[in-house]
Amino acid sequence: MVRALGSRMAVLSLLLLGGLWSAVEASNMAVVTCGSVVKLLNTRHNVRLHSHDVRYGSGSGQQSVTGVTSVDDSNSYWRIRGKTATVCERGTPIRCGQPIRLTHINTGRNLHSHHFTSPLSGNQEVSAFGEEGEGDYLDDWTVLCNGPYWVRDGEVRFKHSSTDVLLSVTGEQYGRPISGQKEVHGMAQPSQNNYWKAMEGIFMKPSELLKAEVRHAEL
Repeated sequence: MVRALGSRMAVLSLLLLGGLWSAVEASNMAVVTCGSVVKLLNTRHNVRLHSHDVRYGSGSGQQSVTGVTSVDDSNSYWRIRGKTATVCERGTPIRCGQPIRLTHINTGRNLHSHHFTSPLSGNQEVSAFGEEGEGDYLDDWTVLCNGPYWVRDGEVRFKHSSTDVLLSVTGEQYGRPISGQKEVHGMAQPSQNNYWKAMEGIFMKPSELLKAEVRHAEL
């Protein structure tokens, strides 16, 4: 009985150490946090997620979302926020599996999708919607990644929380007035076309919330 108790204590100790290690590791990683302003690179097609005050000529007629090769385009910055009707405090690390909103800095509209057909590939349309950062529940995207947190060096997928499509690029290219820009759309199936990585931007440091998690794990 003493031996069995000792074995259970050993397992419990390992579990506690695992939790502590996970929290400490997260505090030391370059995690992506709420309030950060970033550019997102599609790693398969080497284009950055982009929007501008140009509307689709078909489908929803909402503000178009594209992919651009330019590194310096200011229309490729997005702010990471909490899901619709919630507040994600600045510096809060984004967990894998967490729903978020991405708000376009220059126009104040949110990355959005719905049951319209995209103009080039015939997949699901992705647009920018709302005013001054406020839209609706179709602006929510779930971050899919490995591990507890979205980290800057890691590739992630964004799954539309309402329709389950994945934010994707498959290479279709627009003509005028946005010549050379690639179509961004939603796809039902996971593939290499769905992977994104945080690139240039302003990354908020992890907040006191993560430090509190580390202290809790130590207890």
